[in-house]
Amino acid sequence: MSDNFQADAMLIERVQRGDRASLNELVLKYQDRAYQYAFRLTRNPEEAADTVADAFVRVNNAIKNFKGQSSFSTWLYRIITNCYLDRKKKEKNRSTVSLDAPINQGDDEVLRDIEDPGRTPEEDVIRNEREAVLQRALAKLPEFQKAMIVMYHAEQLSYEEIAEALDLPLGTVKSRLNRARLSLRELLEKDAELFGTAVSQES
Repeated sequence: MSDNFQADAMLIERVQRGDRASLNELVLKYQDRAYQYAFRLTRNPEEAADTVADAFVRVNNAIKNFKGQSSFSTWLYRIITNCYLDRKKKEKNRSTVSLDAPINQGDDEVLRDIEDPGRTPEEDVIRNEREAVLQRALAKLPEFQKAMIVMYHAEQLSYEEIAEALDLPLGTVKSRLNRARLSLRELLEKDAELFGTAVSQES
């Protein structure tokens, strides 16, 4: 058991006894990580902030029942994902989702953002075009598949952590993530030249 897990467990125990300061400490500890994940899902600062706010309201309401069977961070990923999915369901009843926001992650070579300070202007143009294509492709995936891809490739969660976060069997996570990758590859196929061999070689 890690020191971080134990430290969180102590804070949660205090919160469950009514210590509001410990809840504030948990929020401060995880708010940046929560926002980063929410922004990678939404690609919109306001939506990300609203999603995180919704998530911490749910944390506040449910933490008294938290049993510690998973880490607090894994539980928080589950709550943020559910808030994101809930918001998308509501949005689909009102309007379409914008496909124009840029994105900075890709599947393996495609989804891993690598900073290169020596890029030429031509390389920047290609990079920007690649990101726009990737964003449009990700936006076409079912929200649940998009969340799993972001968890694994951008947040670098393990299969086991994703399984805990989404309350799914490990085998289900692996098969669904594989289907999500295949779907993304198919969407990117017509623009494969932008990604070199990354799309065609992806397994």
